[in-house]
This record gives sequence, C-alpha cells and structure tokens, in this order.
Amino acid sequence: QVQLVESGGGLVQPGGSLRLSCVASGSAFSIYAMGWYRQAPGKQRELVAEVSSDGNTNYADSVKGRFTISRDSAKNTVYLQMSSLKPEDTAVYCCNLKRLLFGVPYNYWGQGTQVTVSS
Repeated sequence: QVQLVESGGGLVQPGGSLRLSCVASGSAFSIYAMGWYRQAPGKQRELVAEVSSDGNTNYADSVKGRFTISRDSAKNTVYLQMSSLKPEDTAVYCCNLKRLLFGVPYNYWGQGTQVTVSS
C-alpha cells in the first residue's frame, strides 16, 4: 500500500504564498514521479506541477513563474511552493504519485487539501 499525506493548505490573501507538502509512506518504492493536481468547483482536474525521478519538472502554463515544485527523495516527499497566489488558484490540491513496476504504471492519490485565495 501507498499512503500520501498532504499538509500546508489553508486560506491566504491574493499575492500571498503557501507551501504544500506531501509525504509518501508504505510501499512507496520505484517512484516514477510525484506531483500535484488541482480541481476547482465546476472544473476538471488539472496537472499543476510534477517532478520525475530524473529531476525533470513539468508545470501548467497558468502557474509557471509562480509555483515551484521540489522533492526530497530520501524522505519520499514533494513540495509545492506557491507564490503570487491568485483567486483562480483556489481549488482542492491533491498529491499524486506514479510508480512504474516492471513497465506497468500505477497511480496513487492523496485525500486532497483545500487552498483558498481570497480577501
């Protein structure tokens, strides 16, 4: 089993900053990538940022220059530093972990943490 525990969500004002953390535990080996997705009411879930095992990163165009994803492989932890937050960033943010075992992909999700950007 793989367990993903997220933290760091909350209420911030526009222009503020927030850092999300996600710790993977259990049988979290052979990690291919870890990242963050978000889903706002009435919208589809979208990729926010992802970092692969080789260190490559991928960001949604809407967050480039504002968000930074980083990882601590020794702790199986991924972070999302969010700056210059906008009301449009309000969503439930879910941690995602991808494993590749013998060429077979597996996808795991955290429970989600609410990020609200509002005055």
